[in-house]
Amino acid sequence: MARELHTARLLKKACISESAQCYHFDFVLEDLDSFPFISGQFISAVAPDVNGKQQTRAYSIASAANENRFELCVNRVPEGFFSNHLADLTDLPPGGSIRVHGPHGHFVLKQPITDSIFISTGTGIAPMRGYAQWLFPETGPDAGMDRSEGKDIWMVYGTRYESELYYREEFEALAARKPNFHYLPTLSRADESWKGLRGYVQEHVAGIVEKRAAKLGITLPVPPPDPNILPSELKFDIYAYICGLNNMVAGVREKLSSYGWHRKQIIFERYD
Repeated sequence: MARELHTARLLKKACISESAQCYHFDFVLEDLDSFPFISGQFISAVAPDVNGKQQTRAYSIASAANENRFELCVNRVPEGFFSNHLADLTDLPPGGSIRVHGPHGHFVLKQPITDSIFISTGTGIAPMRGYAQWLFPETGPDAGMDRSEGKDIWMVYGTRYESELYYREEFEALAARKPNFHYLPTLSRADESWKGLRGYVQEHVAGIVEKRAAKLGITLPVPPPDPNILPSELKFDIYAYICGLNNMVAGVREKLSSYGWHRKQIIFERYD
C-alpha cells in the first residue's frame, strides 16, 4: 500500500557545525493542520535523483511535536544524494519543499518515565533533542511543564571536536535550569583548551551506572535477570536509549549487558 506523502516546506536552515558540515532544518507541513508524533520517531523524505530514480531517506525528527512543524539534523555526506539535496541552497532554498511520509518508528521513551541515560554520537543527537523538548517543553501550550517526574536524565553525547557539539547551548541552558537533567558531552580528539570530559561515551555511561549501583547498594555485575520479569519490577529501574553508528551502539549495549542489565532496559536505534 502506498504511503501518504505530504509537502514539507522549508522555513529555515542553518549550518550548526562547519567542521562536520551539519545542518539544522525547520519544516512546516503545508497540507496538514497538525503533525502528531512521539519524540524519537522519524520521517522518510522522498525525491528523484539526477537520473530520475526515486530516492528515500529516513531522518530522526530533531524536535518534539509542535503543531504542523518538525525539525531535522543532517550531516552532509560526500556524494550522498539526499544530504546534499537538503543542504545545498540551489537545491533547497528557504521556501522550497520536499515530500515526506511518516511518522514512523518505535525509538520512543518508555512509560512510566524512569531515570534514563540518553547516549548518542553525531546526528544521533536528533531524537535525544526531541526527548528533551518533550520532557521539558519551553514553547507552546505546554511551556513550563515538567514531564520528567523528577527522574534523573543523563545526556551523554560523544563527538571528536568541540566544534561538533550540536545544540550545545540548548542543553547547557536546560541543565542550568533543571537540576535533574545532566548534560555530559565528551570529546575523543579534544585539544588542550577543552576542560570537559574526554574519551568515548561507553566510559562515561559506565561511570553513571557504577555510581548509581553503589548508591543503591548493588554489587555489579548483578545476576542476569529473568527475561520474563518487567524492567519496572527490578530494583535497578533505569533505561538506556542509544542512537548512533553501529560500533558505538554495539559497544554500549555490550557494556550494559556485562552489568547484568535486562535486555528491555536497553533501547537503541542505529543509522548505518
